[in-house]
Amino acid sequence: MGKAFNICLAAFAATGSFLFGYDSGVMTDVIASEDFLSFFNTSSGTPIIGAINSTFSGGAVFGSLMGGFTMDRFGRRKTIMMGAMIALLGSILQAAAQNLAMILVGRIIAGWAVGLMSMSVPVYQSECAHPKIRGLIVGLSQQMIGVGFIVSTWVGYGSAHAQGSLSQFQWRFPLAFQAAPALMLVCGIMFFPESPRHLMEIDREDEAMRVLRKLHFDGTNEEWIQQEFHEIKTTIAAEKAITVPGWRIMFTVPQWRTRLMHGVAVQVFTQFTGINVIGYYQTQMYEALGIVGNRVLLVAGIYNCIGPLANLIFIIFIIDRVGRRKPLICGTIAIAIALICESAINSRIDKANPDHGLSIGGVFFIFCVTVIFSWSWGPISWVYMSEVMPMQIRARGNAFATGIGNWLVSTFWAQLSPMALKELEWKFYFLFVAFDILITLPVVFFFFKETKQLSLEEIDLLFGERSLGALPNDLNKEDLAVPEKSGEERAA
Repeated sequence: MGKAFNICLAAFAATGSFLFGYDSGVMTDVIASEDFLSFFNTSSGTPIIGAINSTFSGGAVFGSLMGGFTMDRFGRRKTIMMGAMIALLGSILQAAAQNLAMILVGRIIAGWAVGLMSMSVPVYQSECAHPKIRGLIVGLSQQMIGVGFIVSTWVGYGSAHAQGSLSQFQWRFPLAFQAAPALMLVCGIMFFPESPRHLMEIDREDEAMRVLRKLHFDGTNEEWIQQEFHEIKTTIAAEKAITVPGWRIMFTVPQWRTRLMHGVAVQVFTQFTGINVIGYYQTQMYEALGIVGNRVLLVAGIYNCIGPLANLIFIIFIIDRVGRRKPLICGTIAIAIALICESAINSRIDKANPDHGLSIGGVFFIFCVTVIFSWSWGPISWVYMSEVMPMQIRARGNAFATGIGNWLVSTFWAQLSPMALKELEWKFYFLFVAFDILITLPVVFFFFKETKQLSLEEIDLLFGERSLGALPNDLNKEDLAVPEKSGEERAA
């Protein structure tokens, strides 16, 4: 089946990423509903609104960390299925909420599910992907996150027109809609194969070979299939010779600690682009620009369409050609410039009588952030994190990087942002600008490695050693790509 099946597998698994995007984006429209605010006796810009979003992110922290246990014990597919089942429960609780406690519990459970899927889906995709298209395959995670945002926005926009006795439909239906993709994922994921690397790890070698052939065989590459199989087998055999109990080993082995910190850093830096703050609170930002009423939801809907379109172009045509480092460096600089311009425009807006031209300019630079993000940190954060973790700590490493680097930082911003936007106004954007220029840019430039088109086992060599062994520290891509080398020499 080859490439087409590989893409289908990655796209269906990314239904979990769709839930990530939908669950994250749905509250943008829900908290804009007057009936929702009245029902829960609150208003925009209050700590309660921050709590509704931050509990979702907080639940995702624990879901991500849980994935470190379930992926090793039950496999990649079953972990994704568990996340979908938990998401189904969360959607029911939110849609049926009768009080604030019920909506908060529903958001925690939905976050728990999304955290579990946000770390397991990229790992599953990465371990199944051919090295030459791994950027595209794992980039589908970010693509489906964006599609989830699109669907949540337009479902919310359509539901917002319900009036009178149907006014609760404005927010109950968007929250209930989460159940549809969750149910589809529960029913469908087990029809796809387990990751060949996980099968090899649990001593199901014949099945692992069948899956490799199903994913990558094109009728002419039998030698490559055999070489890849041997490389995976040799690497895992070497790693299994070491007993690695618990999570502490990730921090005590220098090479693994370095690779873990790369994964954590790429997730933390992604949050400090400010993209999730815009995703959660863009309606509040548009109101600060003088855009009110249903126009706010319309602009938010257009915003959520722009990012996925840019992301699709990037993962199909660019990411596997230009690599990882260059887009991250350029993206960091460009996002900082866009946020500076956004801040400058906001500082000149007269809320009582907003200038139409300035309002358009403010919306333009918010749109610029999502386009730049989709051409850099959006897809690459998931690709790079899943690539740099060695097999021995891949489940726990991705769990830790996603839970702490992504969701814990997201929880902080989700709780703080509505109040910060209200109190600091345009000055709030400079927090992200300062972090991007002073921390993100130097770290990426000096420490991040280029991993494009290398197998996961070749990336082990790129980081200088494998399984506590003593491999040369000066191996580069040219060394790894010599065609005359046998699988034994490359895995030695």
